[in-house]
Amino acid sequence: MDWTKHARGLAEQTTDPDSRWRHPVSEVARHLLVPKWWEPAEAGGWRLIDGMKDPDLWHSRAYGHQSMVTSVGGLHADHATPDDNPAGRPTSSATLTALVVKMLRHARIGDDHTLLDVGTGAGGLTAIASIRLGDRRVTSIDVDEYLTRAARDRLDEEMGLRPQFLTVDATGPIPGTYDRLVATVAARPIPASWLQALRPGGRLVTTIADTALILTAWKDRDGGATGVIERDWAGFMTTRHGPDYPPGLDGIFKTAREADGEHVAAYRYPVADIRNSWEIWSMLTITTPGIEIDFDERPGRRTAYLAHPDGSWARAEAERFEPPTVHQAGPRRLWDGLERIRNWHAVEGGLPLYGCPAKIDPDGRIHLSRGRWSATID
Repeated sequence: MDWTKHARGLAEQTTDPDSRWRHPVSEVARHLLVPKWWEPAEAGGWRLIDGMKDPDLWHSRAYGHQSMVTSVGGLHADHATPDDNPAGRPTSSATLTALVVKMLRHARIGDDHTLLDVGTGAGGLTAIASIRLGDRRVTSIDVDEYLTRAARDRLDEEMGLRPQFLTVDATGPIPGTYDRLVATVAARPIPASWLQALRPGGRLVTTIADTALILTAWKDRDGGATGVIERDWAGFMTTRHGPDYPPGLDGIFKTAREADGEHVAAYRYPVADIRNSWEIWSMLTITTPGIEIDFDERPGRRTAYLAHPDGSWARAEAERFEPPTVHQAGPRRLWDGLERIRNWHAVEGGLPLYGCPAKIDPDGRIHLSRGRWSATID
């Protein structure tokens, strides 16, 4: 099958006609970067897909408009068998090309700039940037040695590209200095090493972990940076320090599903999966750091869950458009905080996040301030 027509079609769909990223996207054999991947199984969990056994599906996914999960719970699809059904969270993916291009455009990269790609993944961003800038100007880092090795070998053998790949924890020291840093993993706060890796006047593009917020900033002479929350959105996996993420709040969510609350009351707004309302979700996670969300929808019933490391939890249940009954317990009333944010959004027509000026300290703390509202993310 001729992959080049698929790559050209993807480039036409994800870039403007005069974009300097159109040609690089059209030159990347993306399917060769993801020979195997994971897809959700009907009975729950994940099922392994081998592209060689279904070329039509392979090309459809590789040149389509979705990310491809390549690792779950630390088990990479390249190392799996059809009998494997890994548990846990996705730990790596091939990011959809439209999102890669979005992040690169926000970086305002000139032809003579050097780029640090934080979060190698399958190597798609590295490949696109290497074609545009020349591979000597691109460095890609990831905490997972297999990811950096596989991407290095595939870019070299399949595309003749030889950017530098480094296996390092992105939250720790990073060798070298660069004109631009684009992160396709999310952090909170900004690792100080990212700022140290930027030259004065360099530009940072990243997302704030557990939000849908894209933060762009120019490095200041004091070692910090000044920027803005873009009027745009994206979400990525968070930085990790090993093959898998630490355990989440499963125990608290189990209690939220089964227990009666200390406080039970009817509330105003219908039950929704707040993660799909990106501005409200982002404000909730900024105002209540550490909060996690789950959602379940069955015929005639919606249930949303909130959980926090301090032991607080909330469960809201209702028909689709009906006011919910909310059970809550623990030291704080999580649903009350969400209700205040939704009310603020309804009254004001929005929240002060998108377009909000941002100041980043040299140690990575993020200060947001717009009008009478402000927040510090550390």
